[in-house]
Amino acid sequence: MAQYLLSVYQPTGGEPPAPEALNVIMVNLGKLQQEMKDAGAWVFSGGLEAPETATVLQATGSLRPDGTLSSDEVLLTDGPFIEAKEYLGGFTIIEADDLDEALRWGRRTAATIGLPIEVRPFFRVES
Repeated sequence: MAQYLLSVYQPTGGEPPAPEALNVIMVNLGKLQQEMKDAGAWVFSGGLEAPETATVLQATGSLRPDGTLSSDEVLLTDGPFIEAKEYLGGFTIIEADDLDEALRWGRRTAATIGLPIEVRPFFRVES
């Protein structure tokens, strides 16, 4: 089985749903996550705060041929790294037999919450 990231994208500056609607969405999302757990697909999920709450850490050195950095200095910046039309609002990690199965869970997630879902496999190193 492979693991996949289901990323939930929120529109920047969009109006959040009314509290009553959000409650319905969250109840339905909880039911879907329980189905994922029952199927052995669910690994972890979480919602994220807005981008303005982020802190970005960026190494200042360049990468040497041996894989080390030329400097150990790290810059700290408040706020998001990039400005975008949408931002990562939450995610779910699942295990699936193949991309088709992961896409089925992604479709159901998109239909449940009404937001775009990106389905992406985790990089795997074959041993």
